[in-house]
Amino acid sequence: MGTVFSAKAWATVWQYRATFLNGLINTLESAVVGLLIAMVIGFTLGLMATSGRKLLRGIARVYVEFFQNTPLILQVCFLYYALAYSGIKITVVMVGFISLGLYHGAYVAEVVRAGIQSIPFGQFDAAHSQGFGYVDTMRHIILPQTVKIILPPMVNQVVALIKNTSCLYIIGGADLIATTYNFVTGESTGGAYGPAYLVGGMLFFLVCYPLSLMAGRWERKLKERDKITVAPETTDEGKGAEA
Repeated sequence: MGTVFSAKAWATVWQYRATFLNGLINTLESAVVGLLIAMVIGFTLGLMATSGRKLLRGIARVYVEFFQNTPLILQVCFLYYALAYSGIKITVVMVGFISLGLYHGAYVAEVVRAGIQSIPFGQFDAAHSQGFGYVDTMRHIILPQTVKIILPPMVNQVVALIKNTSCLYIIGGADLIATTYNFVTGESTGGAYGPAYLVGGMLFFLVCYPLSLMAGRWERKLKERDKITVAPETTDEGKGAEA
């Protein structure tokens, strides 16, 4: 790590700064597409986990437990080599998208499930008494309230997803970590380990830290809102008595 103080190493990193920015763009692209896949899977499984059907709840539980209790890097390797040996032609980038989506879909599912279950059950009964079916109850009553509750943990999942793109380097992805590794081992750029990894880490920090702050602020606002109590309105009889 002596290269951290090497002016020549820093000059080399600066000369190839576009390489790091390109790696960051690829990382964000992987994160966005992976997040979209995770949201579709997560909301679907979250609804299944809170449904009244035992089979659907069981499927959602098995999925969540499997993906949460196996390492992402193992899932990436398995999917990459399984598809390769099965003869299915798919790019490394697509493998990255799918792997991130499948893995984080399990965590999004848990966030959605917890959000739905935080809504008082009486609202379900009230909706059913008014003739609402399950779909209409979720769409018009439960999910609009759930979204506000799950926003902070959902942002935390976005941060985790962005950081987990680093696992894609194992299959030769073009993410920021892979770009940094290729840079420090390249023939013309090798040796600038300290500056290169510091720049890579700083780019991750500049993206993830503001999101973490935003999630923290939303969480505090929700807690403050929960503490607010509405004063009971004074009845007409009370007003007459006071007069």
